[in-house]
Amino acid sequence: MYGFIRVAAATPQIRVADCSFNAAEVCSLISEASSAGVQAVCFPELCLTGYTCADLFFTQRLQRNALAALEQVCRHTASLSPVVVVGLPLSVGGRLYNVAAVLQGGRVHGFVPKTHIPNNGEFYEKRWFVPGRTAVETTVRFMGNEVPFGTDLLFRTPQCTFGVEICEDLWAPIPPASQLAIQGAELLFNLSASNEAIGKNAYRRQLVCQLSARCHAGYVYASAGTGESTTDLVFGGSAFIAENGTLLAEGERFVENSRLLVHEIDVERLAADRMRNTNFSADRQGIYRTVEMDMPELPADKPLRRTFGREPFVPREADRQQSCNEIFSIQVAGLAKRWRHTHAQTVVIGISGGLDSTLALLVSVKTADALGYDRKRVVGITMPGFGTTGRTYRNAVDLMKSLGITCREISIKEACLQHFEAIGHDSSKHDVTYENTQARERTQILMDVANQQNGLVVGTGDLSELALGWATYNGDQMSMYGVNAGVPKTLVRYLVQTAAMQLDDASRHILFDILDTPVSPELLPADDKGNIAQKTEDLVGPYELHDFFLYYFIRFGFTSEKIFFMARQAFAGVYTDEIIGKWLRTFMRRFYQQQFKRSCMPDGPKVGSINLSPRGDWRMPSDACLPDIQL
Repeated sequence: MYGFIRVAAATPQIRVADCSFNAAEVCSLISEASSAGVQAVCFPELCLTGYTCADLFFTQRLQRNALAALEQVCRHTASLSPVVVVGLPLSVGGRLYNVAAVLQGGRVHGFVPKTHIPNNGEFYEKRWFVPGRTAVETTVRFMGNEVPFGTDLLFRTPQCTFGVEICEDLWAPIPPASQLAIQGAELLFNLSASNEAIGKNAYRRQLVCQLSARCHAGYVYASAGTGESTTDLVFGGSAFIAENGTLLAEGERFVENSRLLVHEIDVERLAADRMRNTNFSADRQGIYRTVEMDMPELPADKPLRRTFGREPFVPREADRQQSCNEIFSIQVAGLAKRWRHTHAQTVVIGISGGLDSTLALLVSVKTADALGYDRKRVVGITMPGFGTTGRTYRNAVDLMKSLGITCREISIKEACLQHFEAIGHDSSKHDVTYENTQARERTQILMDVANQQNGLVVGTGDLSELALGWATYNGDQMSMYGVNAGVPKTLVRYLVQTAAMQLDDASRHILFDILDTPVSPELLPADDKGNIAQKTEDLVGPYELHDFFLYYFIRFGFTSEKIFFMARQAFAGVYTDEIIGKWLRTFMRRFYQQQFKRSCMPDGPKVGSINLSPRGDWRMPSDACLPDIQL
């Protein structure tokens, strides 16, 4: 369903060398996974025997019992649907291998031997097992079937392709998972038996997350638990589920009973990143064998465990201040380079008293400070029009004064009225001509003042407005450098908040009032009480929804249907399905129709993973047709 695959890392409570008991525990967890709608479940390394059997691995009794246990598990899966990856010792050609058996539907579809065998102070596996890459056999006969055997196996299902590695493989300089991913595996399973030591779990977690990031893959890691022998080592049952560098779920360690760690991995999200990364289209040498098998569908009646944040552009609270400071640094560095390179004496910026122009002003002031320039070289111009309210006017003027820049006021009313008369437009008709005339007049003033003062016009429009085309063509759409072009509306607010906490009390007070002001272009007259009558979000929809749509549409190329599904989860209780669907259709319609404005947008710095510059991140024909949307 929409590319989500429900996986589980299983930690059974085992008894060392008691294969029958261990098989029963594994079967119980498989049943639990099936009931939870799990599509693939990974068990620890050698869990049918126990990892700590030592020289018992050489005994025929244990080897036979392990095969009998595997048969028991196979029979159990005949009536259940999940793919199962389970560990055991396997004798092949007179040599013993530490293998992962991949089961589904009552049969084994493949045996994957461990590639890297440790031989260090904690583990002496080379005493019992040989590396999988040394095997000459390519199949093993089991339960009357010839089963593929080797480190070169990829398992392909209708939903995804997956690969398997075992414990030490993750710690190797070049993990097998890396090549498996290049060959097409979106999901990677690791059957492990990694002991506990101070700090080791954090390092394991880091390895799992980093490998999933490098491979643009989902990674499921299941390690041996407390049932293992404690002769020299203790095992805590580490379990991780990661996706492309993000830890989705982590299991509790040192738990006595068997347990499952369940979460969903978004394979479509992984595929989107891989399509943009040419490393995943190279070096497919055809040396891997593909095993075709089934995987159950994600049941529609089982709610996702995965959640979706309402503000995907906004850093989590713990990292927010650092991230906002970094964004400011990127914006300042971009503007500083352009300011120096053009040999401009000033930067000129229109100040409306709204959030976007406030952020652009803060960036301009920080840039002047960074370059050692007098703040008076930042020229702020407030341009009252027919819709300017007292609140925004006062905030614009007070903020410029508190920041110590050059402050100018140029009314646009008379110029606009003269223009209306010149083109024969009735000024009482508050249509698009009435609105856009004001936006273009303001831009003309900024450009001409920049000519007067050897200046550079700094644009204020943000990423969300660019996506919606909520800008007047050849008006506020145009500038000489758009410092906010990579910043979405939901993030602008946090950037201004961060800056407010770093300024004096007077400036902070002004910024907080600006933060409380409704978003508006103020192109229509105020109401009879002098308040803002034209509120942007009443016209185009809530920016928190549009930023959500924008992120998943541009970042991953998701369909409108999938975005709608995710938005319903994220905004449940905030917006009805009808409201979400209405604004999603608005977003898609405007995004396609307004590309021509983005095709000639000015330069501006990219600050995050998404940018709409026609010279870089987003190249789209202005005449593209809007696809059908079936919500």
